Amino acid sequence: MNIKAQLPKFVIKILEKFETNNYEIYIVGGAVRDVILGKIIDDWDFTTNATPEQILKIFPEGFYDNKFGTVGIKDQSSENPFEITTYRKEYGYSDSRRPDKIEWGKTLNDDLSRRDFTINAMALKQIKEKTNEYQLIDEFEGQKDLKAKKIRAVGNPNERFSEDALRMMRAIRIASELKFTIEDKTLEAIKKNANLINRIAKERIKEEFFKLLSSPHPYEGMIIFRNSGLITEIIPELEKTFGVEQKSPGRHHIYDVGTHLLMALKNCKSENPVVRFATLIHDIGKPQTHKVLDTGVVTFYNHEVISTKIAENIADRLRFSNKEKDKFIKLVKFHQFTVDERQTDSAIRRFIKNVGKENIKDMLDLRVADRLGGGARETSWRLEEFKNRLIEIQKQPFTVKDLKIDGNDVMKKLKIKPSPKVGEILKKIFDKVIKKETPNNKKQLLTELEKYK
Repeated sequence: MNIKAQLPKFVIKILEKFETNNYEIYIVGGAVRDVILGKIIDDWDFTTNATPEQILKIFPEGFYDNKFGTVGIKDQSSENPFEITTYRKEYGYSDSRRPDKIEWGKTLNDDLSRRDFTINAMALKQIKEKTNEYQLIDEFEGQKDLKAKKIRAVGNPNERFSEDALRMMRAIRIASELKFTIEDKTLEAIKKNANLINRIAKERIKEEFFKLLSSPHPYEGMIIFRNSGLITEIIPELEKTFGVEQKSPGRHHIYDVGTHLLMALKNCKSENPVVRFATLIHDIGKPQTHKVLDTGVVTFYNHEVISTKIAENIADRLRFSNKEKDKFIKLVKFHQFTVDERQTDSAIRRFIKNVGKENIKDMLDLRVADRLGGGARETSWRLEEFKNRLIEIQKQPFTVKDLKIDGNDVMKKLKIKPSPKVGEILKKIFDKVIKKETPNNKKQLLTELEKYK
């Protein structure tokens, strides 16, 4: 079958250079799938019968520093390198991550048959003397599965997942990105082999999970993630939240804790995976604090404290960066913030300092998702007033450094030398600005300094 496509100039250059040198060359992997779907392509992969050494003769600027036969070529047209891999066969996967042995293959089928899913096991070959027309090689009916919107493993799914256990998460992530379902036998194989995911480096698991959360349909992806059994292996604390009832007199919740968390994720407007993750687990400590009073009211006192400890464990377990962990913890720890109109400016300033100015929008996104995920309206007059006060209070200085004058101004105005007294005066000026006794205006602050002569 032939298809028409407008490919980038550098992709065509790669194809033509290999043809000129009498080597076979095919576009493979997710790029082929996305060409058919008409999506924007960020990563281009190729396979060839040329060895890495022969590829480097064609593209001397390429780089080759791995044992898998992949040569990378950089071009200014793309942030990601173009990867060209020699046909290969793989044998033995004792660690469920990497092949124990690799041999260069002789045919395209050798390469395609080792790939993960049928929709990623298609190839495109340039047709000579025909502009923008390519032959589609589809030996595993990937196009049929694309039309049916199904993720199906190539060949025996148990074998594919035992070769690389991360493929189980990848299946869910791709389904989440494309809003596909996972074919029954493939899903059953994930359930059967879910425990193999523990052989995978936690950094790789986190990276794949973040991709799932960043997808256009993270809620649907998390439903599959839970049904697959992988949730118990990767985030067992989250599975324990399902079935923990929250409905009680005078409370707005209409779902159990686990369902509420999924619904909160569904309603999270932020596209940041850390914010979405925090939204997903913000009440994860509720099972440990669940109590039913004599009145029938369900309580979860101090659940945010337990949730924060669990969030810290998850962040460490999945090898979050320090920056990711800091945001993650703050969003979970302070998600119960008060929006009472009687709060003082000082209380709101403490909230801003605790959360961090850079995290305020994310925290508000979590709060709105929390409300919608619990059956409440998106906002309330108190929340809107709180947002307005946040804006106004952020216009005020938060530290001495935010004053419109500094130590040099103090020394020049008062004709004094560097000393602790300079800091003491700035602190007193700062306190007056905070109390709104004087505005944070340079001219007026310099006038205020006259009092300290």
